[in-house]
Amino acid sequence: MAHKIYLLPGDGVGPEVVREGVKIIKAAQAAFGLSIEFIEVPGGALYYKDHGKDWPDGSFERLRDDSDAILLGAVGWPGVAKPDGSLAGGSLVLGVRFGLDLYANVRPTKLYPGVRHKIHDSFKQVWEPDKVDFVIVRENTEDLYANTHGHLTRGGVTEVATDVRLITRKGSERVIRFAFELAKRRKGAISDGKKRVTCVDKSNVMRGCQLFRQVYDEVATGFAGIEKDYAYIDAFQQWLVRQPEFYDVAVTSNMMGDISTDLAAVLQGGMGMASSGNIGERHAMFEPIHGSAPKHSGQDKVNPTATALAVVQLFDYLGDKKGKKNYGEAARAVEQAVADVLREGKIITYDLGGTAKCSEVGSAVASRVGAR
Repeated sequence: MAHKIYLLPGDGVGPEVVREGVKIIKAAQAAFGLSIEFIEVPGGALYYKDHGKDWPDGSFERLRDDSDAILLGAVGWPGVAKPDGSLAGGSLVLGVRFGLDLYANVRPTKLYPGVRHKIHDSFKQVWEPDKVDFVIVRENTEDLYANTHGHLTRGGVTEVATDVRLITRKGSERVIRFAFELAKRRKGAISDGKKRVTCVDKSNVMRGCQLFRQVYDEVATGFAGIEKDYAYIDAFQQWLVRQPEFYDVAVTSNMMGDISTDLAAVLQGGMGMASSGNIGERHAMFEPIHGSAPKHSGQDKVNPTATALAVVQLFDYLGDKKGKKNYGEAARAVEQAVADVLREGKIITYDLGGTAKCSEVGSAVASRVGAR
């Protein structure tokens, strides 16, 4: 029976990188005997502009009832928004996260050999590749992203806007437990080999963070072999950049995770290298985190590596969920193919200092996967 991967290409460069992701999946499918069926669902901001809705009726129900995994491109387009100011096409992102209860947002940060960092106006090798390999696990269904917003409008003028931060025991407990379970499967921090989970919060000021840290301490008692660690979010930002090799797994709330993971992407070469998994008990969605990048849309220009690494996460998920060894083997093959292309440095996109097209990078990765 084929595993069904639903494709949500979305807007801007989303369709371009999803196309390369599919190319890589098909190469792995042939090389490792995977049984996969692709189902594409249109949607996004431009779909909303043309049709007055985010995607065709019944799309969410199809994802809920029929998908084994979801691959998302990107959503958003300048000047296109809903009448209430919310994100046009948002059903493909926040709607899926909340609707399918994808409570753990998993953001790996790994620097591969050959990847350079752009500091000021030149490309430099700032960090050694063996110094960056950690994961940030971000709570994905509450905090400031919950539907607890409001405003006061009088005489057509908005005078007050409110955003209520919602932190729950349930939401905290399950994402923290997810982080500890992930740490059990990893090799530990680069600096000392210790399995470590860092609780990132602002518990010296915020009540929600105090609850989050309390629950962290409670959950940690069940994981005796994993070291506890704590960091306030502001200090964590500079420690992460200064000493990334100390970190193994970090767990934090939704907004703090959103901000810290984008900073972490700098350590791995930029947004074109950063993938994300949105994982729940029954469903999962994987995506690059770079957004729709409208100014680059249609130019076959952007870096598809983040999407390739999202495919790695997708294969690992299916391997774990379905108990299929060949999916795990495919994940390792795709990651190794990505690493080989980056290390050779001949077929890389503009953001890494190269001139290759998006499609050329995707083909290079796919060909190496197929050759294994």
